Amino acid sequence: MTTALKWHDRWLARLPANRLLTRLLLEGFQEHRWKYLAASGAMILVAVATACSAWMMGQIVDALAVPENRTQVVTVGVGVATVFMFRGFAMYGQAVLMARAGNRIVAQKQMLMYDRMLRQGVAFFNSNASSELLLKITQSAQSARAIIDTIVSGFIRDLLTLVGLVAVMFYQQPVLSLVSLVVAPIVVYGIQRILRLVRSVMEQEMAGLGEIIRVVQETALGARVVKAFGLEPRMFDRMHIAVRQVEDRNNRIVQLQSATMPLLDIVAGLAIASIVVLSTVDVFGRSPGTPGQLMSFVTAFLMSYEPAARLSKMRVVIESNMVGVRLMYDLLDEPQSMLEKPNAVPLKPGPGSVELDNASFAYGEGDTVLKSVNVAFQPGKTTALVGPSGGGKSTLLNLILRLYDPVEGEVRIDGQDIRNATFSSLRGSIAFVGQETFLFNGTVMDNLLMARDDATEEDAVAAAKVANAHDFIEKLPQGYGTIIGENGSTLSGGQRQRLSIARAVLRQAPILLLDEATSALDSHSEALVRDALETITRGVTTIVIAHRLSTVMNADEICYLEAGEIVEQGSISALLAANGKFRALYDMQSGNRSMDQ
Repeated sequence: MTTALKWHDRWLARLPANRLLTRLLLEGFQEHRWKYLAASGAMILVAVATACSAWMMGQIVDALAVPENRTQVVTVGVGVATVFMFRGFAMYGQAVLMARAGNRIVAQKQMLMYDRMLRQGVAFFNSNASSELLLKITQSAQSARAIIDTIVSGFIRDLLTLVGLVAVMFYQQPVLSLVSLVVAPIVVYGIQRILRLVRSVMEQEMAGLGEIIRVVQETALGARVVKAFGLEPRMFDRMHIAVRQVEDRNNRIVQLQSATMPLLDIVAGLAIASIVVLSTVDVFGRSPGTPGQLMSFVTAFLMSYEPAARLSKMRVVIESNMVGVRLMYDLLDEPQSMLEKPNAVPLKPGPGSVELDNASFAYGEGDTVLKSVNVAFQPGKTTALVGPSGGGKSTLLNLILRLYDPVEGEVRIDGQDIRNATFSSLRGSIAFVGQETFLFNGTVMDNLLMARDDATEEDAVAAAKVANAHDFIEKLPQGYGTIIGENGSTLSGGQRQRLSIARAVLRQAPILLLDEATSALDSHSEALVRDALETITRGVTTIVIAHRLSTVMNADEICYLEAGEIVEQGSISALLAANGKFRALYDMQSGNRSMDQ
């Protein structure tokens, strides 16, 4: 995945980790500061109670050394019970508060990333694989939470606990405490060595996760091709390699994170051995102290192991999750490829005239797809776009939908430049049926009602009848309540197309765009849809792309596009009489020869 980062991704990846970390913490704490402050208060109580429990061990030993003093024994026992009960409630409070704040941060970051993705133009999705987007939204927010939780817990609970325990150690045995802390630089040095390996391993793991998602998506969406070409072994090999790579990376991360444990154990063992030896002799003329003091010191030392271990791993955890945070800000900071003007206004209602004025367009740095196109689509009339593949027909519809903006010229609806219109009013004025039918994973009724917010189920049924889809819907197991699967996988191609046409009917827009709407239909279904189209196009500005001329013979006007230019335009009878390119196309199809070029 890292090889697919664009220039701004690489720039983001080079940002110092502390800058991204500061940004993450400021954003995370800004809204949830009260939860984190309350959790921090609970963590402080945990730290104090932990230090007190170590100090109490000395009191227990001293009290048990004089068992006849029952008042002291009872007092110490009550004190120990109180400290541990107090610590338990504090730990519960900090865990609940941290979890709620963390879960909320994950939800907010995921919604922010999805909202940013929704606001992007089509060009963004053309250059970003869906598997990468899915990985960013699902994984990176979890990484952000992990870092915030680690920092809050580490700097407040673990650090304060460690400070409190060290204070108890110095209070009870200052000389032995100095001896035990001599080994700390060894631990720091070892952790720094480990951190150098973490980032590259995590980047490789994220790339492997992206490949797993990609293989699963391609298998699900391309199941028919996989089966038809017998690609199961090849797809299995791809998944096997990706899974093994992620497994290896996970194992490597665990090794790196766990490497701090033997390091701490070895150092702690040496320290304890030194302390045991030194505790039996006078050091610098100082006696070892009472048994209670020594027990309190040893208890504090042993209890400090756990927070010290967490603190030593904290940098490793943060560094391993910074890869996900970079991916998150990569998406959040992605420049929007299609923006609504700040002063955009709704389109004024009109008859639905569409005009391209000297419009030119090219995809990125590629060749020009449309070249100074000037054409007016009359309101209430049907205009057919025909011509060879690659001539710019679908691109022309994309400009009308404002999925892209022309590099030169204007697109106007009822005399209004659509770049000055709000997206909602523009898209609300247009109904679209594409050659690649897309249906949502829900019921038939759910898919139909997507067309219009205020549509009723009765409206949806009426639209299905107009599109000649009602009969087959009624024969489904649950009728309009039947779940049709991902992209309508339980339906035939013709049924999916008729549902999409019904959805366009329900839209009730003054402009109808049909991009080879009958391409997936057999002769019978095409006849049914053609009858439906004759009904729904009456009084509606209709622009239809078709390779089969049988679907556009009733069009009011024909535009023949070739190499990004309209080379012929007029009524069917006029173009046939002109004996030009359209006439050649007509003659070819009349002879039952393929039109694909």
